[in-house]
Amino acid sequence: MKIRISDDALAIACGADAVARAFIQAGSEVERVSSWGMHWLEPLVDIEGAGFANVTADQVDAILSGNAESIGKIAEHPFLTRQSRLTFARAGKTRPISLDDYYASEGWLGLAKARAIGAEATIETVLASGLRGRGGAGFPAGIKWKTVASAQSDIKYIVCNADEGDSATFADRTVMEGDPFMLIEGMAIAALAVGAHKGYVYIRSEYPHAIAKMESAIAVSAHLVAPFVVEVRVGAGAYVCGEETSLLNSLEGKRGEVRAKPPLPALEGLFGKPTVVNNVLTLAAIPWILTHGGDAYASYGMGRSKGTMPVQLAGNVKYGGLFEVGFGITLGELVNDIGGGTESGRPVRCVQVGGPLGAYIPPSQFDLPFDYEAFAAADALIGHAGITVFDDTVDMAQMARFAMEFCAVESCGKCTPCRLGSTRGVETLDQIISGKNVEANLALLGDLSETMKFGSLCALGGFTPYPVMSAITHFPEDFR
Repeated sequence: MKIRISDDALAIACGADAVARAFIQAGSEVERVSSWGMHWLEPLVDIEGAGFANVTADQVDAILSGNAESIGKIAEHPFLTRQSRLTFARAGKTRPISLDDYYASEGWLGLAKARAIGAEATIETVLASGLRGRGGAGFPAGIKWKTVASAQSDIKYIVCNADEGDSATFADRTVMEGDPFMLIEGMAIAALAVGAHKGYVYIRSEYPHAIAKMESAIAVSAHLVAPFVVEVRVGAGAYVCGEETSLLNSLEGKRGEVRAKPPLPALEGLFGKPTVVNNVLTLAAIPWILTHGGDAYASYGMGRSKGTMPVQLAGNVKYGGLFEVGFGITLGELVNDIGGGTESGRPVRCVQVGGPLGAYIPPSQFDLPFDYEAFAAADALIGHAGITVFDDTVDMAQMARFAMEFCAVESCGKCTPCRLGSTRGVETLDQIISGKNVEANLALLGDLSETMKFGSLCALGGFTPYPVMSAITHFPEDFR
């Protein structure tokens, strides 16, 4: 009887290693696999498809003797059956560093297809898919690739942005820890399409498990993607290095500081050469697109938001985890139906989508469809699709202050609106919270937010007004 237990960082943090050791000591064969993404059930033990949730080491004997309660067939769990798993089709099923497992589950078919049809047809397939960048403004991936492909240069690069620093986000980590070959294959396809010889995966230093998995996977698969070469680089912890030009500076050994645009990285990127900068989820979607076709991918989603999005549910939520679904599902469905509402059992007061710089969205707007244009129209952003849930005990004035303080701490200092505006914002919010000249200071904060939004060089300063002004707009009682 084979016991399957995830070696994902979250599962390990919940005690999965101790559970695995207990099964081994009991004489069982244990296989460490990727995570299903149902984080509230970890450690989740899989025995011939049946699941046992929140297992501790002292429950192992009961499980082996048939005296423990199962949650039933894992693959039939409602949290999974409601998903459209394309990028995460292998999640929970394969060993992360097993080439055999990857080959057996459509691995390397996308790269083989790209090699067969050539660079130009590969880019056309990505364009047809409608795939947009999965980490920021949602820029079409195919257009970026086409720009790099047409640039005249003997050296080009593929840079994978794995500096996943937003709150409530863990999809990048889940890919790198659970299905690293998929990311490598996506990068190799991108390299073939644009004519790049070298790729870098820029991983935040807080992800030691992901770093180790990626390095192992790169070594094992190097001969399969040659002559393309992939290398891991580790960031030093600056949030602003999630912005593509700051990331490029960091890769070059410089201070992580935003570059002015133009020139665009697609034309003058890493070391001044044409560079594709995509995040993990964007590149990880590529193998499926090449294997099944651009039109098949575009059949998911709504409007200009094509394909699926791995939504991450976290914060004060009952069923936290990763839920991959086509664009168009409403925010209310994600929070209440999929997430089960709050873990505390109290009413949901708001959610923040898109990390610490995302807008706070109240339940009155939970009919908002998960769509780039719909969110933009509501002065919100999808970003990396992390959803942080808050119950009715949250103080929104303090959350607004946190957003400004976060920007002040993380600012690279390149531009005045971000560098000084965030500091002045914290001071102004402190005045408001203490009850001093509230109306005048709220007006001042609004003007300051406008300046930061339209005057900052990058999204760090430019998006900070979203959480601040949304908190004031939807929860004015917390500021007066």
